[in-house]
Amino acid sequence: MEIEQTGLKDCVIIKPRIFQDPRGYFFESFNKNTFEEKTGLSGNFVQDNQSFSSYGVIRGLHAQSGEFAQAKLVRVLKGEVLDVAVDARPSSPTYGKHFAIKLSAENNFQLYVPRGFLHGFSVLSETAEFFYKCDNFYNKGAEQGVIFNDPELNIDWLIPEYKQAISDKDLILNSFSSL
Repeated sequence: MEIEQTGLKDCVIIKPRIFQDPRGYFFESFNKNTFEEKTGLSGNFVQDNQSFSSYGVIRGLHAQSGEFAQAKLVRVLKGEVLDVAVDARPSSPTYGKHFAIKLSAENNFQLYVPRGFLHGFSVLSETAEFFYKCDNFYNKGAEQGVIFNDPELNIDWLIPEYKQAISDKDLILNSFSSL
């Protein structure tokens, strides 16, 4: 596993070592010991989630607050997404900054999104299966989020406005400055 820095404190890209032969490929998608050794971060994941979406879907920007905050290890099983992490930790030197990366079934990259970050993605392929591990259990009462098109964040989701598909719930989220 290779670790690449994103420029946001504690948010890293994980590139697996892939073994290929005429039969196909194999890679270790997660190893707690290797992850902690190479990143210095904790990898105590307790919940896995998966979603399926079509081109143009934008999910986010979401987080869990307080004692229910979650770190996530995200990847794509099928298709391609633009994955976005926003540092929403007021005491962080990278507060208010975002990082975006294309994750796909072809590159097998993963993004570690620390607790206190907002997270979202847009689907760039016809369809995408998105998978992520969480280090804390989901709690509906701890949901928080920021509107995907907040001008303060100025995120380019790489989807033309007329093709964007956003849930009603995500369309009424607040601005970043209201966190």
